[in-house]
Amino acid sequence: MPPRFHVDLPLAGAAEITLPEGAARHVQVLRLQPGDALTLFDGRGGEWMAEVTAMGRREVSVRIGAHANVSRELPLAVTLAVGMPANERMDALVEKACELGVAAIQPLLCERSVLRTAGERAQKKVAHWQGVAVAACEQSGRTRVPTVAPVMALPQWLASLGPRGDAVRIVLSLRDAHPLPALRQLREMISLSGPEGGLSAAEEDSARRCGFQAASLGARTLRADTAPLALLAHVGLTTEGLA
Repeated sequence: MPPRFHVDLPLAGAAEITLPEGAARHVQVLRLQPGDALTLFDGRGGEWMAEVTAMGRREVSVRIGAHANVSRELPLAVTLAVGMPANERMDALVEKACELGVAAIQPLLCERSVLRTAGERAQKKVAHWQGVAVAACEQSGRTRVPTVAPVMALPQWLASLGPRGDAVRIVLSLRDAHPLPALRQLREMISLSGPEGGLSAAEEDSARRCGFQAASLGARTLRADTAPLALLAHVGLTTEGLA
């Protein structure tokens, strides 16, 4: 199978391009040569066969070939709004969530958050997580790259949501929670989950006032980085093949 790379350039209608720095570096590390095949995707849907035409010290040129109109996305678009877990757990959460089919990730600052970041440091974290998302999509075969949104405090994020619309809203909870809703007729879901220690009672009440239904993943208490992944795995197993 040819190596697969994301390029942040529109590929539709392109005949030949110079790869962006990141993709070019990977091609050079793999020691590809003119004539070698690779697969490219730009996040706008589908993927393209391509062929290396020239290798320079810093630049790699490729010829764009046939487009394959493939989709490996979940039928249900899931946004994970997560109280950021500390250390490298957020990196792993982003990576695995992208492999499992998440549509978007919203990092949140909550009352019990251990990881607290703002300003330039938060921007760097988000840029890093976006890179993790790209790499996960390259590896897993996805043709669309989920967006990692800027870090927000939970109250500000809830206030920004507006009317519910067609998206079902759930908050993962152990308090007066019900089983997950039936998924087969849904097209969009927003899932809210807390950091280490969970959401406070006041935070959960605020979410409920914004239309979030308390949902349970079972009797066991899952870690902050496990619960959203368990939800995504459930969604994938329940809805794959329904699109």
